[in-house]
Amino acid sequence: MVKHTGRPGYLQIADDLREQIRTGALAPGAPLPSTAQLSERYGASLSVVKMAVGILRNEGLVVGQQGKGVFVREDAAPAPPPADEITEIRLTLRELSERLAKVEAELSDRK
Repeated sequence: MVKHTGRPGYLQIADDLREQIRTGALAPGAPLPSTAQLSERYGASLSVVKMAVGILRNEGLVVGQQGKGVFVREDAAPAPPPADEITEIRLTLRELSERLAKVEAELSDRK
């Protein structure tokens, strides 16, 4: 269901479908539910659903087949992030953990 977070509904739907493709819940070659089914599932208009599917098409995760539907591409599994990106994420997490520990220490000193 689309949430009222300030993030456009079509992006929320695209994110959810992308995650389903990434995790294999929507396997390569599998058909996406129809636009009407997605509209009902997410509580969104047909145009919002079509925009979400359009994003996935532009990203190369799904392909449309005239008269048959939209399908997850056979090679749709996104590549894992590059090693340097993972290293950067780990460094950022370590830095944030250290900063959080300092803030918690300061707050406990105030009590």
